[in-house]
Amino acid sequence: MKEYYDGKINLTMLTDFYELTMANGYFQYGYKDTIGYFDMFYRNIPDHGGFVIMCGVEQVIDYLKKLKFTDEDIEYLRGRGFCEEFLDYLKNFDFCCDVWAVPEGTPVFPGEPIIKVRGPMIQAQFLETMILLIINHQSLIATKANRVVRAAAGRAVMEFGSRRAQSAQAAILGARAAYIGGCVGTACTIDGRDYDIPALGTMAHSWVQLFPSEYEAFKAYAEAYPDSCTLLVDTFNVLKSGIPNAIRVFNEVLVPQGKRPKGIRIDSGDITYLSKKARKMLDDAGFPDCGICASNSLDEYIIRDMLLQGAQVDTFGVGERLITSSSHPVLDGVYKLVAIEDENGNIIPKIKISENVTKITTPCNKEVYRFYDKETGKAEADVLTVVGEVIDESKPYLLFDPNYTWKQKEIENFEAKPLLQKIFENGKCLVEERSAKEIQEYCKSQLDTLWDECLRFEHPHIYWVDYSQKLYDTKFNLLKEYSSKR
Repeated sequence: MKEYYDGKINLTMLTDFYELTMANGYFQYGYKDTIGYFDMFYRNIPDHGGFVIMCGVEQVIDYLKKLKFTDEDIEYLRGRGFCEEFLDYLKNFDFCCDVWAVPEGTPVFPGEPIIKVRGPMIQAQFLETMILLIINHQSLIATKANRVVRAAAGRAVMEFGSRRAQSAQAAILGARAAYIGGCVGTACTIDGRDYDIPALGTMAHSWVQLFPSEYEAFKAYAEAYPDSCTLLVDTFNVLKSGIPNAIRVFNEVLVPQGKRPKGIRIDSGDITYLSKKARKMLDDAGFPDCGICASNSLDEYIIRDMLLQGAQVDTFGVGERLITSSSHPVLDGVYKLVAIEDENGNIIPKIKISENVTKITTPCNKEVYRFYDKETGKAEADVLTVVGEVIDESKPYLLFDPNYTWKQKEIENFEAKPLLQKIFENGKCLVEERSAKEIQEYCKSQLDTLWDECLRFEHPHIYWVDYSQKLYDTKFNLLKEYSSKR
């Protein structure tokens, strides 16, 4: 919701309480100005897919620009165990972190930093909740939307989920994410106003029920909207009344004006069967250009099966299963400390070790490079390095799996591009806002760099995310050091 980010509603206090208890502790024990490095990354790809689409960076930028504790915030915190000096610090809070992010619309993979923060521990730690909230939600919905769009195989997909989203903010930002993921527009009108995303929609069953007859309802709608007439034909009976009445109205209202119908929408029943029958009826009546829209609890699997079975559908309206990503409703992004600086500016790697090996973190201030084959333009692998390492593109580069090091591949004739873009320096924003349309077009261009095997819904190719030798050695040595202390 744009109002959440334009200063009308201050979200600074939308944070886990432990961010504040830790910050107060850092302040009291002399770590207030210690420089920390934090990575945001995710562990598992939703729906067992091949990638996640990075989304939500614009909202992170808006949030960081507006960070400010109000007098009301300070008064609430007073008496909750915080020292007065710390409350004074919050009252005069001045954001001064450096922040890097992978650009919105980029396909990203497990374990690699997609946002990186460097700054005083109090500030860098405090950002955790909102960065995760924003990026986890929008990236999840953008990814789900792209799966649906790919299943539609070139047919337009409209986002119809506002009424089933889990909050107003989820509806608005979910629609934005769905558009970036490839939807052509949304039923959520406020996104048209705030993000210039096409707002789409025609009528509900209540329109048809209100009039004395289905025919009169269709006739009134065609008269009101002759240039964009799409009729909902399943209120009573699709084949016996809905389509015959639609054809009658097309002939009586639109044809005499030299207009053509835009389409019909089927929202219930066996849509595959009904769409085949509807297509023949419309074609026989002289309306082969009349599109057929399908809706009703659709997702990528239903759409794929419908098309495999010969459904004659031109556009899809997808709601609840997209806006909630109902098949996999959580992206497990996390935010972890990976390094600190000592008083001399030396960077000291930090690691978290767990009995659950997937929760062991990767230390160091890192860069992420994407390797592209110069002949095909396709992405071959991502490589995490320690900041400052140089990748020599003139020489072959040995990729190796950091978990199964014997799995190796030497590549040549590649271009290595850094993925992380600096978006804040010392608290000042460095980048210009991009429109949702620009991000959507960028997303499409980035997806075109992936091999088709990465796009499969089931058992996609596992994309390589590897370490440089220096990063691998650093992590391995830290693991060995801490294991010897047990």
